[in-house]
Amino acid sequence: MHNYIIETERLILRPLKIEDAKAVYQWVSDERVARYMVYNTYTSVEAVVEWLSMRQQPDEEYHFGFVRKEDGLLIGSGSIGPDSNRNGFWKFGYNFRYDCWGNGYATEATKAMIKFANEHFGITKFSSSHVEQNKASGHVMEKCGLHFVKYGQFEKLDGSNKMRSMEYEGEISIF
Repeated sequence: MHNYIIETERLILRPLKIEDAKAVYQWVSDERVARYMVYNTYTSVEAVVEWLSMRQQPDEEYHFGFVRKEDGLLIGSGSIGPDSNRNGFWKFGYNFRYDCWGNGYATEATKAMIKFANEHFGITKFSSSHVEQNKASGHVMEKCGLHFVKYGQFEKLDGSNKMRSMEYEGEISIF
């Protein structure tokens, strides 16, 4: 686990903690959110605790909780780190409470994670993908400077659902 904290105009990006389990459950248990994600809809806070416990272990990815400054509410999470499928690229992803969609939080948080990777690690090549039906995520990726490169395959972790994805990449420097 890392100790980085990033501030934007409306958000604080900070490491996720096990104590965040109930807040995280708000969006990972929501079918409207989970339909676009690799995980299946969570059915218990205990399963979230297990997932958060894995996030406490050191790895190459930097996981952040997104806290709204105005009320201190944890409204989403995301990560950024090396892309094992694209040499020299770092990938990112994000996930938000349904009631926070459409407010620009994903773009704000993603730009902050990209800037973090630029400043701390000199990374300038980024990639991401989304389920084809999730057009809003494509707009976020484009607003962050990525462009569509190809279609791919998006699959639930348990293999239960395969969907077409849209793959994006771009070279971005915010130094």
